[in-house]
This record gives sequence, structure tokens and C-alpha cells, in this order.
Amino acid sequence: MRLIDLSLILQRVHPAGAGEFLWRARIDTAVVMRGLGVCGCGCAQSIAASVPWHTACVLLNLSPLRRYREFRLLFIGQTVSLLGSMLTYVAVPYQIYQLTNSSWLVGMVSAAQLLPVLALGLLGGAFADRLDRRRLLVWSEVLLTLGAAALAVNAARAAPSVPLIFAMAVCMQAVNAFHRPAMDALNQKLVDPADYGAIGALSSLRHSAAAILGPAIGGILIAWGGTQVAFWADCATFLCSVVMLVLMQPTPPAAPGGSGHWQMIMDGVNFARSRPELIGTYLVDIVAMTFAFPVALFPQMAVPWGGAPAAGMLFAAMAVGSLVMSALSGWTVRVQRHGAAVVVAAGMWGVCVAAAGLANSLPLAVLLLALAGAADMMSGLFRSIIWNETVPNEMRGRLAGTEMISYLTGPLLGNARAGYVAAFTSVQFSLVSGGLLCVAGVLACAVALRQFWQYAGGTAVETNAAGLN
Repeated sequence: MRLIDLSLILQRVHPAGAGEFLWRARIDTAVVMRGLGVCGCGCAQSIAASVPWHTACVLLNLSPLRRYREFRLLFIGQTVSLLGSMLTYVAVPYQIYQLTNSSWLVGMVSAAQLLPVLALGLLGGAFADRLDRRRLLVWSEVLLTLGAAALAVNAARAAPSVPLIFAMAVCMQAVNAFHRPAMDALNQKLVDPADYGAIGALSSLRHSAAAILGPAIGGILIAWGGTQVAFWADCATFLCSVVMLVLMQPTPPAAPGGSGHWQMIMDGVNFARSRPELIGTYLVDIVAMTFAFPVALFPQMAVPWGGAPAAGMLFAAMAVGSLVMSALSGWTVRVQRHGAAVVVAAGMWGVCVAAAGLANSLPLAVLLLALAGAADMMSGLFRSIIWNETVPNEMRGRLAGTEMISYLTGPLLGNARAGYVAAFTSVQFSLVSGGLLCVAGVLACAVALRQFWQYAGGTAVETNAAGLN
């Protein structure tokens, strides 16, 4: 799916994430427990009646894949496409470092990608609320396929062009500014509110699994046939996603007609500004990732530990931690202070990144980055809960655009900072100083944003999947 945020793609499981991405509109204890395969009282559901509750609370509820045809098609297509995007996620920074021997230039790719995010993120969200989201995704995926093909052709040349890599990274990020809000908003629309917890758990698992397998496979492909093989594989996965999207039914616009794009954008901005809990999720994540996002340093870190295969392990490490955290996330249903949980998780992220800077072996670095990924997953989980608790679906595209700006700005700036500092000092200093600054910045946010720190749940927003499945 997504895109080709070459600086993080789905390392950020918010999901989404992570957005990725996407999770629940009203997640109280009962809803989350249903999403994890457990009823609100803590007992196993009938589908797992014989399983102890402490085991059942980590079981995934797969029923949305069976019950919602449109969600199933979207999920399959985006899973395959996401795996391909993770191949490119490894190939682009590795190729730039191979061509230039400069971590600073690797970080500058992220800085270049920040421009279309800031310029088009809010507009992409407005388009996602006004247009057929499925069709918007189809055209976005087609353009991303062409971008990956251009990277593959460039990589096959005797002397690949570094400026062309930068240009394609910027163009593909511009497309992502329309792709991501549409996908975030569409996921919320395809299922009933009671299943938000379930699709959140499924999305988390998909993102984490792809972020583990993709870099590992990418490292093998690069070592075997060069970066062009990884880019061509990404093209194939984008085409698979296009097929799945074409098979889906059209989705009526959430906010057809009415005011112009600029007014829609301002409505979304004003809504976000009126909710302290939303502002808190944006600022804490930006601070944490700006100071401590380490991905630009992975190619240089991998040199003494074996090159491309080691780079694949470093790129996959944080996703391993995210996967473990998502699989063991049953305890999160007992957490009431969602804002405080975000702050604690962001602080843990900074500590783990700083510790990774002191690692003197590949296994230790991988372990510490995995712990960092687990902390990031925890932060993303609670941020996603807050987002979908407070945002109605008719504004979901616009707010998804705002969310995208917040959770991509930090990693993009973070990669630029990490590469710049490492170029003038060392990789170790860049990691350790960044991690410590992250902890200090997150604590400052907690002090300054008291309402966010005290946030303990919001009011449900409703959507309806009727007629789409």
C-alpha cells in the first residue's frame, strides 16, 4: 500500500500507523476486547471459549475479513503492496549511501520528502472527504507504480542518477499525500463501529509483519540482484493492489458538494485546534521522532556488521518490536489515561534509541531497536484510539491529512537531523544525543499540555458500513 514514504513507510505503525493509519471511533474496554477476541468482562468469546483469558487477550479477531467484502479486498491488496513498499524502503537509502557514502544525503531524502507532505497533506485530506475514496486510491497506486518503475530503470543504469532518486522520492511522497488520507478514511467507513478494534488489530499485524519481512527480503534481493530487483518487485505489488481496488464497489463521498476545498481544509484545521487531545498527539509524536528517528543511520551502521544483510536486520528490528507489542497488547484495555500512555511510550522510545547508540554488536543493536519499535507501537496504538474517538467520518479524510503531516514530519525531520549530526560527529553521538533530547522534549510537552496528559477517553463517533458490504 502505502506508498513509499521512503523514510519510514510503515515503520511507524499507527498506524499507522500507522496509521497506519486507522483504528477505532469509540474504543472503550468492551470494543477493544472484542477486537482482540475477548469480551468486555475479560472472558473468552465463544470462538475461543476454551482458551484462558490471559491467552485470549492476544488473539486476533479475524471476523471482519469474513464479514466485510470491501474491507477484505482492501486488506489483501494493501498487505501485498505494503510488503513491496518495504522493499523500496530499504533499497532507496541503501542505494544512496552506496552511491555517495554519505549518511547526510540519506537524511536529505527525508528532508526533500517533507515539502510535499507540508504542501499537500491538508489538500489530500479534503480530496479524500469530497471524492470517491476508492477511485482516488486507484489513481494514487497507478502513479506510485510508475514511480517505482522509474526507480528501477534508474537503478539498472551504469551510473544511477542520485538527483533522479531525490526527484522520484518527492513525487511519490506528493502522491502519498492523497493516498494516505483516502485510505485512512476508507478503512473507518467499511466496517461497523463495533469492529474498529478488530480492524485496528489486523492493521497492526499487517504493518508489523510487512515491516519485518519486507526489509529482510529487500536485503536479500539487493545482495542477490541489486536495488533494481527490489524496485521491480515493488511495482508488481502495487499492481496487485490496483486489481483489488478495482474489484471494490465505489464509495460515495463523505462530504459531497458544499464548501470549497479551502473552506473544507480550514474546517478540519479548526476542528483539530479545538481538541487539545488531538494537538497533544501531534506535538508529542513530532518531538519524539524529530530528535530520535534513526533510520537514516542504518546503512552506515550496517557497514562493519556485514553490509546489506545487516542493513535489512536493522530496518526490520523496530517492526519486530512493534509486532510483539501488538500481539501482547491485551493489557492496553485496562489503560484509561490514553494521553499519559502516549507520553510514557514516547519517552521509552527515546531511551531505547539512545541505548542503541551505545550498542557494540549487531544483535544488541537489533534488540534495542526492537524495544524502541515496541514503544513506538504503544504510542501509535493510543494515538490512534484518541484520533478515532474524536473524529467523525465526514471529517476523517481532512483529519487524516493533518495526522499524516504530524506523523511523517517527525521522521522526515528526524532522518535529516540524524544524518546531519552523524556527518559532523559520529553515528553513536547522533543516536545518543537524539534519544536524550527526545526524552527531554516529551517531558516538556507533558508539562505544557496538561489536558492532553490527563485525557482519559472521548465520545463515540458513529459510522455505518451498511450498503458497502
